[in-house]
Amino acid sequence: MLNRVVLIGRLTKDPELRYTPTGVAVTNFTLAIDRNYKNAQGERETDFIPCVVYRQTAEFTANYLAKGKMAAVDGRIQVRSYTGQDGQKRWVTEVIGDNVHLLSPKDSGGQDMGAPSGTRSFGHEVNLDDDIPF
Repeated sequence: MLNRVVLIGRLTKDPELRYTPTGVAVTNFTLAIDRNYKNAQGERETDFIPCVVYRQTAEFTANYLAKGKMAAVDGRIQVRSYTGQDGQKRWVTEVIGDNVHLLSPKDSGGQDMGAPSGTRSFGHEVNLDDDIPF
């Protein structure tokens, strides 16, 4: 069986970092993702997908992502339930992210926007002015 999801979208607000009682970092955030088609009024609708990441990925997400930044999340869908304060059973569907990638463009100085100076890059830059060998 396979449970895999890859999402690309923008954060709706700053990620929320917290720690479990055993010291495990947990970050929650929501990605806004436009649908590929327009509705009857000619507008694109947006899905808001809740995401959760753990440990070093949680700390990276909290430190380098912010509201409005574009990110890619690679993970799995999880459905869980809990009983609310009113005694009603509630269901939650969320993405448990294994990997998060910062996709926001770089500023004119070549740094990832929102990432502090001196941070390492996750990927390589391609100069489109260079000759491409194919």
